[in-house]
Amino acid sequence: MKVLISGGSGFIGSHLVASLAGDGHDVVVLTRRPETKTLPSGVRYVTWDARSVSGDWVKELSGAQAVVNLAGASIGTWPWTKRRMLELISSRVSPTTALVQALERTPAMLRPPVFVSASGIDYYGDRGDEVITEESGPGDSFLAELGQQWESAAQKAEPLGVRVVRIRTSMVFGPEAYAFRLLTLPFRFFVGGPLGNGRQWFTWIHVDDIVGLYRLALEDRRVSGPLNGVAPDIRRQRDLAKEIGRVLHRPALIPVPSFVLRLVLGKEAQLLLHGRHAEPAKALGYGYRFRVGGLHEALEETLRRR
Repeated sequence: MKVLISGGSGFIGSHLVASLAGDGHDVVVLTRRPETKTLPSGVRYVTWDARSVSGDWVKELSGAQAVVNLAGASIGTWPWTKRRMLELISSRVSPTTALVQALERTPAMLRPPVFVSASGIDYYGDRGDEVITEESGPGDSFLAELGQQWESAAQKAEPLGVRVVRIRTSMVFGPEAYAFRLLTLPFRFFVGGPLGNGRQWFTWIHVDDIVGLYRLALEDRRVSGPLNGVAPDIRRQRDLAKEIGRVLHRPALIPVPSFVLRLVLGKEAQLLLHGRHAEPAKALGYGYRFRVGGLHEALEETLRRR
């Protein structure tokens, strides 16, 4: 099948592109700058500005079987000034809106039947010990509001007869993942430990499984609406710290108080202090089998590959 992917050169996107191309699919990566690196067989780059519905990329939609939307500025960039927060929203909503408008302009008989758009597990906000599934409502944090706007923009493709899937992604474990490197870095210097009180639930997923869930969304017509991109082995943050220490053979005894994180990071501290017991209810219901579903196994595999 022919698949258009925005954000295809990012961490998740590059792995998804490699997976699809490896199975012989025709992959078109939408990019804002010309790419010069050698491409796998079956992969092409097409330029777009991620804002307007013009250019050759719009023509690529005709006859395609799917569109995947992964575009968005890095949430981990510090600090979160008001300007930066607006940029985080616009860098997600604008490309999503452009893709939906392009789908609307594509003749119905040639329109891709499925649109898979990224979202974040922070959609649910900070929920304490409440068990969260895809049926749970949104939170009220900045990232929750960002997720709502992002998903609302994607959902506008549904009245066009397009099956829309919104994948609410948690922290992705992978050797090249910037957030994962930051998570494990203190332990390498023997200063790792729980963040805040350590009771917040930590959601994560291995890169092979986030790719697997995107493939599930693309290939299984039963899948629509929100899909929690989380592994089934959900732990509290203090237990995560112990597992990282165990795998790296480092102590996990030095806590970082909440007030220190808020003082240093400001609003961005919610990335570390907010938690939710989000389960992959729909993925399991569709019969998805996690390839790396255990936390210890995922840490060992990721750190070994790195």
